[in-house]
Amino acid sequence: MEKKKVYSGIRATGRLHMGNYFGAVKGMLELQDKYDCVFSVVDLHAITTPYDPKTLKENVRNVLLDFLAAGLDPEKCLIEVQSKVPEHAELALLFSTIYPVSRLEDLPTYKDKKEQFPKYVNMGLLYYPVLMAADILLYKADLVPVGKDQDPHIEVTREIARKFNQMFGQTFPEPQRFTTPGEYVPSLLGVGKMGKSHEGSYINLTDDLSTIKQRLAAVPTDSGTLGGEVPTTGGVATLFSLMKLVNRDDLYTKYAQDYKEKKIKYSDVKEELAQAIHNELKPMQEKRAEIEKNFDLDKMIEEHTKICREVASKTLNEAKQKMGLL
Repeated sequence: MEKKKVYSGIRATGRLHMGNYFGAVKGMLELQDKYDCVFSVVDLHAITTPYDPKTLKENVRNVLLDFLAAGLDPEKCLIEVQSKVPEHAELALLFSTIYPVSRLEDLPTYKDKKEQFPKYVNMGLLYYPVLMAADILLYKADLVPVGKDQDPHIEVTREIARKFNQMFGQTFPEPQRFTTPGEYVPSLLGVGKMGKSHEGSYINLTDDLSTIKQRLAAVPTDSGTLGGEVPTTGGVATLFSLMKLVNRDDLYTKYAQDYKEKKIKYSDVKEELAQAIHNELKPMQEKRAEIEKNFDLDKMIEEHTKICREVASKTLNEAKQKMGLL
């Protein structure tokens, strides 16, 4: 029986943070032992919002190192850099001829980015979900481990696959998002999700204990005398969510009771939580240092790119043939 296929990518916007790890990478780790997986550093997506060309290559390298440090095994899965597999861009162009512009303009993610970067609204930003569909369908993926915020883009991918199959014959699967318990990691700012787009909202996987403490110190909290159930929104909710994510139910129970009894001390919460997060990240940080020292990253990418391009070219040629281009 043929294994299911999996694809997921993370933007090359710097080092991975806890939102990336719990929202996507944990799912990747779960799937690499079972299925045929391709995981990508999507640098073409990274250039659709403001970026520094001088640091892009270093950002790509940092994500690759974080992938490996978190546990992705190049013996079990393929790891690519998106721009090194040009078939991504060519398949996206083919898909763009069958998908309406109006549908892309209505996507909440596009509207959010327009509002966030009003002076950087470009075709690539509008085109983002089409390229993402090409990323996924290039490898005919059945499962996509990404965060909940990517649901609108996964639906676009499904619509494109369905449309292509209707017009040109059965070619692509309609992929499903693979969910993880940490599919939505809240921002340290108390509003929205953790992400690199908002400075101060995230904790990097490479942050030391001192940095983690500084980041948590800035999380907005109430007076500690409100009582009742733990809130579901705001900075206090973020602190309690992070306790769950790092498997510290003991802290959650302890401080939930303190909250209920109106005697919670957020300085204590942040101190213990910082230590718990550091304990979670430390093994990855030690492994990352070892990989940087002893692992030939360039050789891995060269070997994996060759394999990825062989798979990608077959899919692209099949699509071109069915569209009458070959």
